[in-house]
Amino acid sequence: MQRPFVRLLRTNAFRLAALYMLLFATSVLALFAFIYLSTEGFIDRQTQATLDSEMDRLRAQFNQHGLVGLVQVIAERSGSERHRDDPIYLIADANFHPLAGNLPTWPGAAPLKGGWLRFSLEVKEQDRSEMHDVLAATADLRNRSGEFHLLVGRDLRAADLFRKNMAETLAWASVLTLGLGVVGGLFMTRNMLRRVDAVNRTSERIINGDLSQRVPLTGAGDEFDQLAANLNAMLDQIERLMAGMRQVTDNIAHDLRTPLARLRARLEVTLLEKPDAKRYGEALQETIAEADTLLGTFNALLSIAEAEAGSRRETLSVVRLDEIARSVAELYEPVAEERGLALVAAVDDAVPVRGDRHLLSQAIANLIDNALKYTPSGSVRLTVRAEGDWARLEVADTGPGVPAASRAAVLDRFVRLEGSRSTPGNGLGLSLVRAVARMHGGTLKLEDAKPGAASPGLKVVLTLPLGEAALAVPERAPAGTV
Repeated sequence: MQRPFVRLLRTNAFRLAALYMLLFATSVLALFAFIYLSTEGFIDRQTQATLDSEMDRLRAQFNQHGLVGLVQVIAERSGSERHRDDPIYLIADANFHPLAGNLPTWPGAAPLKGGWLRFSLEVKEQDRSEMHDVLAATADLRNRSGEFHLLVGRDLRAADLFRKNMAETLAWASVLTLGLGVVGGLFMTRNMLRRVDAVNRTSERIINGDLSQRVPLTGAGDEFDQLAANLNAMLDQIERLMAGMRQVTDNIAHDLRTPLARLRARLEVTLLEKPDAKRYGEALQETIAEADTLLGTFNALLSIAEAEAGSRRETLSVVRLDEIARSVAELYEPVAEERGLALVAAVDDAVPVRGDRHLLSQAIANLIDNALKYTPSGSVRLTVRAEGDWARLEVADTGPGVPAASRAAVLDRFVRLEGSRSTPGNGLGLSLVRAVARMHGGTLKLEDAKPGAASPGLKVVLTLPLGEAALAVPERAPAGTV
């Protein structure tokens, strides 16, 4: 029990809660002190105001009726026996000898500022004596009869008891507030620590190799849930990247093993044959061609990785997609003519996007190259136009097309449909196009060029944000995109 408690005390959450509790306690104590001092000051002012008012009435009585009238009023008000809460009156002559009142002698206390006196008075209550504080106002009275001294006082016992009760009440309220603050701080710290422990436990399981673990959500929608949701999204992305890495590794091992083995076998057979300069030259040319194919595969993988990482996003600039598309189309026109196909380019003017010219050129080249490879006869059509806030690039062919069930798969690395195994290629073209689309905040969609036809063909639609909008990933992508 002690170890978890000590661990709780050492957490930043507890320190933060303790700091807030200290600030709260200081505020509460300051508020209670203000209440106490304000109330105490109000009581003193109220007592002084009462005494001043009583003194004014007695002074007016003296001015109107003289000493006899004042003595008569004091005698009526003081009574024969003084009780604890009764007012205190005393009229004395010039030598401070008592003439009337319920105070036996003039108090010997030194006068305070403004003529006030504060002294102690013995009061008998039920066969016992108590010392009470008294606050009194004094005044000097003069007329033809002589000089006199008047004292009007109040027993402060009730006020002192009120102050004491209020101080005790505020003290207990402070203790209760601090206690509740400590309990609340511990509860809040424990709750926060439990949420952090959930993240730590999930992290430990992931470190141990279980990438399927996710941070649990409470459904409260607070900042911890937002943090957990972001962590889970990050873990999902990491898991996808790890799965993609494993897939790439497996595909590389599978797809590159054959050309490497073929290259090695060719060199080995050439060495075993009878020395022949012409044969050696042919073997070297075939080896260089095979090596170029391998280098092309690795370069494509590097381009995909670079596009997916977004490492060149900061260097993007506004480029003309229509100009890039025309340049690539002109480059592939001889290839199309050689294969007996028509390459038609319908490109609008002034279609600016913010992007990387090299990657966009490579993506468009991959789309046209794929269309020319898998179109036995007919045409390939390249279209570029602006639609709203989007630049839309389409490459449509008249080939056999791609079944709807396989369209998501063909975008993965090294994936090639059975019918295309005999066609040269490495299965990385569409993967690169998708990576470039994502890097530029765009989308990629595959659909039939001629829906319902025997040979529907394939239409690849690449959409990119126009101009400055390409800096941010679009909040809402066109429907049906991948």
